[in-house]
Amino acid sequence: MDEAGGVEIAAPPGGQLRSSRHNWALLNPAPGRNIRHKQSGREARMTSISAVGHADVGAVPKAKSRNLSLDRARTFLTLVVLTHHAVIPYTYFGHTDPKYFFGFDMIVLATDSFFMAMFFFLSGLFAWSGIARKGPLNYLADRLLRLGLPFVICAFTVIPLAYYAISLRHHPEIGFSDYWWNMVTKGPWPSGPIWFLWVLFAFDLVACLLHRLSPNLLDPINRLSLHGRRRPAVFFAVMLAVTAAFYIPGLVYYGPSSWFEFGPFSVQHGRVMLYASYFFFGAGIGVAQMDRGLLAADGRMAKVSWDWMVLAIVPYCLLWVLIFIKREILGNPSPLPNWYEALYAICFTVFSVAIMFLILAFFQRFRQSGSAKLLDPMQADAYGMFLVHYPIALWLQYWLFDYDLPAIVKVAIGLVLTVALSWALTRALRKIPGATKVL
Repeated sequence: MDEAGGVEIAAPPGGQLRSSRHNWALLNPAPGRNIRHKQSGREARMTSISAVGHADVGAVPKAKSRNLSLDRARTFLTLVVLTHHAVIPYTYFGHTDPKYFFGFDMIVLATDSFFMAMFFFLSGLFAWSGIARKGPLNYLADRLLRLGLPFVICAFTVIPLAYYAISLRHHPEIGFSDYWWNMVTKGPWPSGPIWFLWVLFAFDLVACLLHRLSPNLLDPINRLSLHGRRRPAVFFAVMLAVTAAFYIPGLVYYGPSSWFEFGPFSVQHGRVMLYASYFFFGAGIGVAQMDRGLLAADGRMAKVSWDWMVLAIVPYCLLWVLIFIKREILGNPSPLPNWYEALYAICFTVFSVAIMFLILAFFQRFRQSGSAKLLDPMQADAYGMFLVHYPIALWLQYWLFDYDLPAIVKVAIGLVLTVALSWALTRALRKIPGATKVL
């Protein structure tokens, strides 16, 4: 993945999901993307500062060894994404397979409510320091190779292969070449998992411009991080307030289903600023002395992990209360009342920040445990696995659709094979000369 543990994971929208003729088990919505589907709407959105002078905060960082806790958190999130895509057809949100299991609804509501924002946060951790070390132009050149090239390749190969599985079930007479040509020339051209790549590159570009204007712009966040080593609740409160201030108005104004789409470029209007705030909070932490701030190995955040669990569970349960109110009391109205959207957004933001703190705290606290180390063999392949897993997941669901098996069995088969095959494919691709510079 990225140097020093930088994260570049993607998650899809699916432009074709708008069409009713695609109501089939393969209609997997994006992590971070609400299901476009008339009947369900949007349930799936589901002490003292360390002694340091201003010169230290603004100093040009040196390249450091990898942070194993962050590497493992990123790899874990990659597996969460694969799980998210494996369970979608068997949920209320995307109930397009004959089989259904309520437990998968619980998974989708949780994952959709945090993991894309957390990916942006983890990516941001290494942005500001990377710009300072390499210079804006060299940094952007690296990011173009790392993000832009995979985006282009996947847009023309991985995504058509994935969505052809949907087309094939409904229009078996259409060959892949015709389907590919129609997608690229006429559309719709869904971006699948790769929307994250171009949005992340856009954030990197903005970060370069801001760094050129003022290299010290994010120093206040860095000082807050240093303070958060002993008092993480202060950082949590500030981050929660800022992300809520960006997300609540966006959700109320745009609603849950409004997306910018232009060819394979797409992003949800209501969440753009939410993602940006996570990215720049991460960038502020990574300005300098990341190992002495909020994410310090001996920091208090990891020692109060049970607190983060409570802060995550309570708003998550409240999200389900709101979903019940929408379905059983309000009758799934469209559009939803502004008060409902605002309450949902508040619970969403609290859960999102809290569960991110919980995951980071877990991997810091148990960084020496054997269970955490189980993720290490997959670390180098996590980015590639995410890029290639989507067609594998959709074709496995295509194959499983006609089998009369319980939803849990279908998911178990699909998930295990998706992980195994995407891992093996990534390993093979990384043997191509120069591929490790991208994957």
